[in-house]
Amino acid sequence: MDTHATRAQGKSFHARRSRQRNWRIGIIALWMTAATSLWAQDPFNLYLEPLNIPEVSGLQSYAFGQDSNGRWLLVGGRIDGLHRRQPWASFDVSGNNTQLIVIDPVAKQKWSASLSSLPTSMQEQLSSTNMNFYQEGDYLYCIGGYGYSATQSDHTTFPYLTAIKVPDVINAIINNTSFTAYFRQITDTAFQVTGGRLRKIYDVYHLLGGQKFLGRYNPMGGPTFTQQYTNQIRRFQIQDNGATITVTHLPPFTDAARLHRRDYNAEPQILPNGEEGITMFSGVFQTTADVPFLDAVTVDSSGYAVDSGFQQYYNHYHCASIPLYSAMHNEMHTVFFGGIAQYYDSAGVLVQDNNVPFVKTIARVTRDSTGQMAEYKLPIEMPALLGAGAEFIPASGVPHYPNGVVKLDELTADTTLLGYIYGGIESSAPNIFWVNNGTQSSATSRIFKVYLIKDSLLTSTHQLNRHSRASLQMEIYPNPSDGYFTVRYHLQRPGQVSLYLRTVDGKILYHRTFSRQSAGPHIHTLRDLRLPRGTYFVTLTTPWETLTRKLIYKR
Repeated sequence: MDTHATRAQGKSFHARRSRQRNWRIGIIALWMTAATSLWAQDPFNLYLEPLNIPEVSGLQSYAFGQDSNGRWLLVGGRIDGLHRRQPWASFDVSGNNTQLIVIDPVAKQKWSASLSSLPTSMQEQLSSTNMNFYQEGDYLYCIGGYGYSATQSDHTTFPYLTAIKVPDVINAIINNTSFTAYFRQITDTAFQVTGGRLRKIYDVYHLLGGQKFLGRYNPMGGPTFTQQYTNQIRRFQIQDNGATITVTHLPPFTDAARLHRRDYNAEPQILPNGEEGITMFSGVFQTTADVPFLDAVTVDSSGYAVDSGFQQYYNHYHCASIPLYSAMHNEMHTVFFGGIAQYYDSAGVLVQDNNVPFVKTIARVTRDSTGQMAEYKLPIEMPALLGAGAEFIPASGVPHYPNGVVKLDELTADTTLLGYIYGGIESSAPNIFWVNNGTQSSATSRIFKVYLIKDSLLTSTHQLNRHSRASLQMEIYPNPSDGYFTVRYHLQRPGQVSLYLRTVDGKILYHRTFSRQSAGPHIHTLRDLRLPRGTYFVTLTTPWETLTRKLIYKR
């Protein structure tokens, strides 16, 4: 995609830094470098700068396209926060984004127009959330998405591909003229997918993972919906002459164990052999547990392979991310900003939280010339619990490969504007899902400019994630419980263990610390607690690990 050049390129970072001390708007400096095991010197540094554009409102889980002037076209998504616990309010139609939004990040202007002039099927799809999207030239292709359909009188996943001619729509919205001629739509049940990712390897589109979700979302477990993961990478080609869209489907890749993923990051890559590829990073949920995948799947023109030797601990749900490749070193870097994850770092201790909280972590995954992947946590964090459902929108003039990967070696200026992070969910606390009534989070309007600094004097070391898979092997049974329950766990080495029982709002009902337990298996049974019927959390804490599991008490 083409985007707009920044006037900041080529300016000295040191001069910029002296001015920043006088700014009223704080700037979050994010110094990023690679570990010496990968590069002899630091490959780059990054920092974020808040950007304020009047009248821009919050938006999350949207699709976007750009014109050659770097202006954004934002489509769909939601204007509220995390979906609520109340079944009648989850994905409420009032939270739909029913506007087409245009933003010029350089001129700091915003325009919008209602979807109401479009046919009903387009209005419904283009106000949905978690569409799969990709821009090819002037055309933004939007596939699937989940939302309310007045036509069906229910929530559904839409079986459509809609093509949007981005530059013409942007100009029409700015000039307040009709844009209906710049939208076309076809129906195809293979595109009835939400929460996947749409990417391209050379001339073949890949619709990676995702699900078909029909009916009203109900976190209480009621039978109000059906949910079917695709367990596939669906491949196809699009022939589009500007009037007619023809789709040629190719044989999909199917794997019910490893492609059972949704709501994750799938980023374009340059592989060690120089070919284009895609890596599916993490995703939810594992087939045997309601926790994210820790491994990754790399896709090329001929197939896919599970990177089973690699474990990604941070940034598990979809968040803003940037792929950068150095041809000189044959190394592929992918940077992730915040979001939601099963793990986070607390004062150097890797904490496992199976409630999968919102996090501030910024991390990168690097694949070296031999194909080995490693994860590094940056020494800084997002300024709040941000990133989930956000997007990184590239800036104009940044050299990139046809698949969108930034050409790192060609960024020769002292300072380069890579692009912008916009929107997503901002949460008031890490774990809000079990108490969420709509007030604990919101769709944020925050925008950050992302700069890359080529200055080896400004160094900071990324922390290599050396942790092995969490070892507590914690189990609770029976669960649900009718009066007692047993906690079983395994220690890889001797140490102190603390056991907590908490309510959903964090109140401690039971606490016991075992000052020094031996390595090996342990069990602890709690009886006659006389708890009210409801949901509770059991937490085990050791000097090197924390693990929390949900307990249902039905007595």
